[in-house]
Amino acid sequence: MTGGDEESPDDTGSDADDTAVAASAGGDTDDLDPLIADLLDGKHRALARTITKIENRSPGYRDLVSQLHTHTGDADVIGITGSPGAGKSTLVDKLAATYREEGLTVGVIAIDPASPFTGGAVLGDRIRMASNVGDMDVFFRSMSARGTLGGLSTATTDAVKALDAFGKDKVIVETVGAGQNEVDIVRTADTVVVLVPPGSGDDVQMLKAGILEIADLFVVNKADLDGADRTVSELREMLQLRDGEVEVGGHHGFEEATVDVSGEAGRERGGGGDAAGDDDAADDADAADDVDAEGVEPWDPPIVETVANRGEGIDDLIAAMDDHRAYLVDSGRLESKARTRYAEEIRTLLREDARELLAEEIDARGGLDERVDAVLRRETDPYTVAEEVLEPLADCVAERRESRE
Repeated sequence: MTGGDEESPDDTGSDADDTAVAASAGGDTDDLDPLIADLLDGKHRALARTITKIENRSPGYRDLVSQLHTHTGDADVIGITGSPGAGKSTLVDKLAATYREEGLTVGVIAIDPASPFTGGAVLGDRIRMASNVGDMDVFFRSMSARGTLGGLSTATTDAVKALDAFGKDKVIVETVGAGQNEVDIVRTADTVVVLVPPGSGDDVQMLKAGILEIADLFVVNKADLDGADRTVSELREMLQLRDGEVEVGGHHGFEEATVDVSGEAGRERGGGGDAAGDDDAADDADAADDVDAEGVEPWDPPIVETVANRGEGIDDLIAAMDDHRAYLVDSGRLESKARTRYAEEIRTLLREDARELLAEEIDARGGLDERVDAVLRRETDPYTVAEEVLEPLADCVAERRESRE
């Protein structure tokens, strides 16, 4: 296991052992930054240093990420999220070990809560991922959430690109686990796995507030504990409610029925209608509902039970994730997800750059103190102040737009 928060030899390992093949093997690296050239040559030390520069937002980090972009797009990015205590770190450790047994290389980014004093990661998940210590083909890195409510920072997305360009087959991102705020992962990962511990009614209730929509797979971890069957049933019920109907009784062997949550009378599954024509019409309607505007059938998130600390259910989970990957490729959703991801990344960068530009403009005008005092004296108002600060920037943008036209 390699990686870490510092640029030290102990964290990055020996370059003599680096055998990874660069994603751009055979390409011309004369115009590349030497650090990126070393990364593409499979040197773990360069990978660690690159991620450190990315995380610290060191001068020139954007140029590094820009050079990485051409060499990305091959890794399968998996997001692991869920409430604290669900066993995410243990599950990630077992996933990485299983992938290595299959001959695949793995990169792991564990997002920890940020220290309010230093901004750094405070948990150090590496102590819970011991199975892969010493394996040079498993690169592990703890990163700070940097105070972002969505569970990820912009640096995380850039670090994923570094691992992708390096040539990792699987990149696993484990999020903080902060409840319903764990939604940013859907903008980074191809497959999102949500962990739910058994017997956790509050956690299942929490899913209704947001995470339900982002999960491609659900994992009930610690399935050997009491309450696992009930949690699985509750998740199934919630998924069916999301789709507009709920099956009751089937999990425990009773006669399955479909309850229409729109308020209309339910019908027993297999009970039929008054006539064969009614059945055909209902089947046609159901079939139409199962296809989206692009003519693609929606993905039905499976529920997998695991006991991660014993490695039970890991093969089933990997098989389910492989099925989702195949679905994304076959349906064309993988490309559409990438398009959405890049659009959101561009918007995020634009917001960051605009915020910095405005901060510089405010400083150039002597700060906000005088304007705040004027607002307090009711001589002006916040909206007017904002317009005054933005006016020269807006005029500049308008002039450039007119010159292009």
